[in-house]
Amino acid sequence: MVLAAVFLALGMVLPLFTSQIKEIGDTLLPMHFAVLLCGLVCGWKYGLAVGFTLPFLRSVIFGMPPLYPNAIWMSLEIATYGLVSGLVYSRLPGNKIRSVYISLICGMITGRIVWGLAKAVLLGLADKPFTFGMFVAQGITDAVPGIVIQLLVIPIIVKMLQKQGGEK
Repeated sequence: MVLAAVFLALGMVLPLFTSQIKEIGDTLLPMHFAVLLCGLVCGWKYGLAVGFTLPFLRSVIFGMPPLYPNAIWMSLEIATYGLVSGLVYSRLPGNKIRSVYISLICGMITGRIVWGLAKAVLLGLADKPFTFGMFVAQGITDAVPGIVIQLLVIPIIVKMLQKQGGEK
């Protein structure tokens, strides 16, 4: 529970470094980073809880992301990251680096799908279009730098935390 609180705090603070330029935050995905780590290190229940809570908490405290509709679709997206990455990781044999990558990729794919569906529904309620092309551009193309950084850094952090905790 303490580690989950640390990841929640990390998710609150990391976006402050990118908040001056929205496009940088949208590209580097700082909240996603904290929640993916939480799911892998603390398990799917904490990953789900931290992921769902984080955008709403940031919205109330900092006013970003805007509560409606952004915090809603973000909470569903990153809660899925925490849930799926933690669940897949817990089901894979051993604590191998390959397991971390498989879990991350599964979490990222399902989270993006949930994000796209939630965004399409919420924007549809406001009669605003959200096309498949917009999904690809905003959800995949714009996020490539953040995805690459996550795939490079998160496995290293997970392995370091496991070593510190006595796991191999």
